[in-house]
Amino acid sequence: MKNKNKKNFFVIAEVGQNHQGKVNLALEYVKIFAGLGADAVKFQIRNNKTLFSEEAYKAKYNSENAFAKTYGKHREKLELSYKDLIKVKKECKKYKVKFMVTPFDEESLEKICKIGVDIIKIASFDLGNLPLIHRIASKKKTTVISVGGGNMKQITSSIKTLKKNVKNIIILHCNSEYPTPYQRLGLGNIVTLKKKFKKCIIGSSDHFNGILSGPIAYMLGARVFEKHVTLNRSWRGTDHSFALEPEGFRKFVRDIERTPEMLPLKNKILIGKEAVFKKLGKSITTNKIVKKNKKIKITDLTGMIFQDNFIPVRMSNEIIGKKALKDLLPGKPIIKGDYK
Repeated sequence: MKNKNKKNFFVIAEVGQNHQGKVNLALEYVKIFAGLGADAVKFQIRNNKTLFSEEAYKAKYNSENAFAKTYGKHREKLELSYKDLIKVKKECKKYKVKFMVTPFDEESLEKICKIGVDIIKIASFDLGNLPLIHRIASKKKTTVISVGGGNMKQITSSIKTLKKNVKNIIILHCNSEYPTPYQRLGLGNIVTLKKKFKKCIIGSSDHFNGILSGPIAYMLGARVFEKHVTLNRSWRGTDHSFALEPEGFRKFVRDIERTPEMLPLKNKILIGKEAVFKKLGKSITTNKIVKKNKKIKITDLTGMIFQDNFIPVRMSNEIIGKKALKDLLPGKPIIKGDYK
C-alpha cells in the first residue's frame, strides 16, 4: 500500500459520521487531515431503513448524543447523501488522499463503487459476514478489514473469501470498545496476525484516546494505522470523545514516523565522543603517588575533569594491573606511555 509521503506506513483518518451529516464539515475533514499526514480519509454509509428492522428503526432514542427522537431518524441525520459523497470523493482527489468508505449493506456498497471508491473497509461488525464480504470481494478493490470481536476461524474464513478476487488485503487488529482502555488494547495480536496471514498487510485500528498505541503497534509489525478523528472532542456524538483532534492526529503520525528512526544503534565511532564528554568527561589520574615499576591497582586511581581530555575514566580497565613506567603523581593525568 503506497502513500504520498513515501513513508513505509499508511495512515487512515476515520471520520466515520463525525461530520454530523453536514457535507461542508466532511469536506473540511478531508482538507485538514490530508494536510496532517493522512493517506486516506474514511467515511461510512448505510441504508438505515433496510439495515435496521422496523422495530429497531422506530425505537426511541433518549441518549445525550441523539440527533432525533428515534434511533432510525437519528442515524438518518448523520448520513451523507449520494451527491454529498461525490463531493467528498472530488475533495479527496484534490488533496491527494484516498477516498475510503465502509458500506454497511449491499445497496451502500453499490453506491460507493458507482462513485469510485479507492479503498473499501469492512467493519468489525461484518467480520464473518461472508455474503457481504463475497459481494465486496467481487469489486476487486483494495480492501481493509477490522477483526474486532472475532475469533481466528471467523477471520480466516473472511480472508479466504476476500482472496478469491482481492489482491491487496489489509487486516487491522481492532478492539471493539469505544473508547478502549489502554490495558485492553491487546496489541500483541498484531504479531499473531503477521504470522498467520503472511501475504496480507497487518495494521491497527484502535479506539484508544491517546497516541502511544501507534508507535507500539509499529514496533510489533503494523504498517497501516486507522484512527478516529474529530474537529472538536466536545461535540455531540459517541465517537468524538476518544477521537483525535487535528493536533493529536499530527503527533500520532509524527511519532509513528519517528519510531523506525529510533531503533538503529548509534555509530560506535561516535559513542563517547559526545560534546558533554569533551566538556565534563573525567580523565584518569591517581589519588596517591604510584612509584615507577609498581603495578597500578584499582585503589590507586580516580577520575578528574581537566581543561583538556586525556584517557577517559571509562577506560580504567585498560590501565589497572599495568606497570608504571614513571612515578605517577596525584592530580596529573595519566597518558599513554606512562604505563606498560
